[in-house]
Amino acid sequence: MNQYETVFILTPVLSDDQMKEAVSKFRDFLTNNGAEIINEENWGLKKLAYAIEKKSTGFYILMEFKAQPELIKKLEINYRRDERVLRYLTTKMEKYAAQYAEKRRNNKTKKED
Repeated sequence: MNQYETVFILTPVLSDDQMKEAVSKFRDFLTNNGAEIINEENWGLKKLAYAIEKKSTGFYILMEFKAQPELIKKLEINYRRDERVLRYLTTKMEKYAAQYAEKRRNNKTKKED
């Protein structure tokens, strides 16, 4: 299994419950297809660099997970089919990127304690 990182932007017109439902839909899709969720972060409502579908803000969500390579294509098809997703980007993390992400998560949890 490879380690991946995906960031997707949800439309800002969603309520808090609708946004959480959309995130859980993608989380459930990953886990139901054999992926292991490592980390999930809600970056909140942020201003976009440029307008997308006449919207200037969006909800940013980051997920790190381990999965088989075939799952990525299915995940991105689901992103395209969901009208709540404005943009998405999924990248395969190399060894050093995965180590850096783990170090960043550990530092973040230490700051919260």
